[in-house]
Amino acid sequence: MSARLMKKVLNEQHHLQQHVSEEEEEEENDSEPITRSSINPFDLLNDQDSEPENQGNELASSHETMASYDEKEESSSSLKPTAEVSTSNPKSKKKKKKKTKDNAAAANKTADDKELDLILEDLSLNVNSSAEQPVSAKDKIKSVKQQATSVLKVDPKYLNAENELRRIFGSKVMKSFESSNQASSSRQMRGVRGRVHYNLRKSVLVTPSDNWLRCDDSLSMEFLEMKNGYNYFRYVHSPSYSQSQRAFEAAKAINDINGIASILQHRPYHIDSLLTMAEYFAVLGEQPMSADAIARCLYALECAWHPMFNPLQGSCQLKFKHDTNKPIFTALFTHMKNLDRRGCHRSALEVCKLLLSLDSDDPMGAIFCIDYFALRAEEYAWLEKFSEEYKSDNSIWLFPNFSYSLAICRFYLECEACKDDNMNDEKSSSSDLMKQALMLHPSVIKKLVAKVPLKDRTWTDILKHAFFRSDQTGIPSVDHLINIYVERNYLIWRLPDLQKLLSGAAKTVIETLESNKSEVKDWACVRKEAFSSEKNEYGHLLVSDFSDSLSSIPRENLQQFMGVPRMMEDGMQDENQFANLPGNGHAPRGVANRNALAVLFESMLPWVTYEDREDGEPDDNQHDDHMQDHQ
Repeated sequence: MSARLMKKVLNEQHHLQQHVSEEEEEEENDSEPITRSSINPFDLLNDQDSEPENQGNELASSHETMASYDEKEESSSSLKPTAEVSTSNPKSKKKKKKKTKDNAAAANKTADDKELDLILEDLSLNVNSSAEQPVSAKDKIKSVKQQATSVLKVDPKYLNAENELRRIFGSKVMKSFESSNQASSSRQMRGVRGRVHYNLRKSVLVTPSDNWLRCDDSLSMEFLEMKNGYNYFRYVHSPSYSQSQRAFEAAKAINDINGIASILQHRPYHIDSLLTMAEYFAVLGEQPMSADAIARCLYALECAWHPMFNPLQGSCQLKFKHDTNKPIFTALFTHMKNLDRRGCHRSALEVCKLLLSLDSDDPMGAIFCIDYFALRAEEYAWLEKFSEEYKSDNSIWLFPNFSYSLAICRFYLECEACKDDNMNDEKSSSSDLMKQALMLHPSVIKKLVAKVPLKDRTWTDILKHAFFRSDQTGIPSVDHLINIYVERNYLIWRLPDLQKLLSGAAKTVIETLESNKSEVKDWACVRKEAFSSEKNEYGHLLVSDFSDSLSSIPRENLQQFMGVPRMMEDGMQDENQFANLPGNGHAPRGVANRNALAVLFESMLPWVTYEDREDGEPDDNQHDDHMQDHQ
């Protein structure tokens, strides 16, 4: 028999004989001398209230001592004969006796509490009466806002698109892709003066490239107020930044892209100029350069954050009504679409949550695409939770996108439940939700058939019915939101399972209407009551902004936006105005007397630099020779 097993048997025998030898052990304990280590005499001056705490500390220390003693005893048990192991430790008996006494005291205390509860029930006194007190309207609003805040919390690890690409394709594929890019860039950098690399601060929204410049403090953020549990902030421009902003407005008024590019030569992180150039590059079909300009814009905006500004928790507000706050909404919305085009739907979902949390008024219409990103990222449980907890003026399922997306969400959750044999019969089925969506917004099905497209004869038969024959509802807001939904979500309906779900629900609706035609009027009343305005309340949201299609214009058609020298002189006055701005850097000498737009294109390439030489003039001949070879 091992030493550990022998010790266990002896302990069980000790517990059985404890009620017989209890009095003898108490006499033995009284006769033993009491020795305490490191007693502080000033502890005797403490109040009696601290005695339980001291006893607890002594008990914890004694447990630690016994644990260490038991470990030592177990480690040495293999070296001792079994006869020596049978000798019990008197200290362990004391501690076990203390444990039994503590357990008995706790049991007595529990019994007393039960008796007290019975007495209170007999007296008809509700102990938890405070929980049943009526909740004020203010507390209800606060609880709703807390729920909306919790459901919009952003997980920073999913904001990085590179991490999501690694999860999709694997680390080996991404490493090989990165190594091939590094090899190509190293071949292009041969014979070129190296660009200076800066130690840039880490950011959450984007990952700064090594060839980016440092961001100055000309853009900052100020704290406005705290209201209803939200912290309100606003971006602030410095005097030098404001002067660059006025120059941008002048160049924008005359459609001078060269003038805007010239601003970026002197102030590389001017937000509005970066947004304009990103749009310009996108029109030219230069998507990588457009995405790079948006990333620089977000990096500059994040560098200006206030120390109290923590948007990932959903408790900070940047109201769109402030002009200085508007660029971050445009940048985040464009960045979200860029992530979606790369296939990083989970990252796009997190950016959409951030965009929606910054302003409760939702000026960019993030609520009309967040369901799409949740479905593409397979976040079905989160989407249902969001629809239940997020606050909106109308019930969120009344919107066309959510009425259909929640049915799709329920369909996939049912598929997962079937695999796990864990069906939930309390919630409506996916077919019932799809039926409600078709009854509420029947015009969606005709637009989906044309957009997807759906060419099966089943859809032709469905569209012959009078209920699905029209693609207009007569309510401007609903028709506009349906156009946005079809443009944003039509790709999802190319899956055969969802087409089967939609066609089955449509046939059920047709059968229901044949037996009860009054439901058409009932659902029409619900739709009209939910969207009662005769005007298009969402006219500021462009359908093209929710589209995946990329429109490009030939370069020769953009010559009118390049600006002529005379107009540039009127709008910009003189290039030296930037050099004289306080706190602003001079333009590099290597770009003097050159086309500003061409210089901007070159500056975004990591192997091109315009740094001045410390020993005098820059080596322009070497630089021009390389650019000719590169071209």
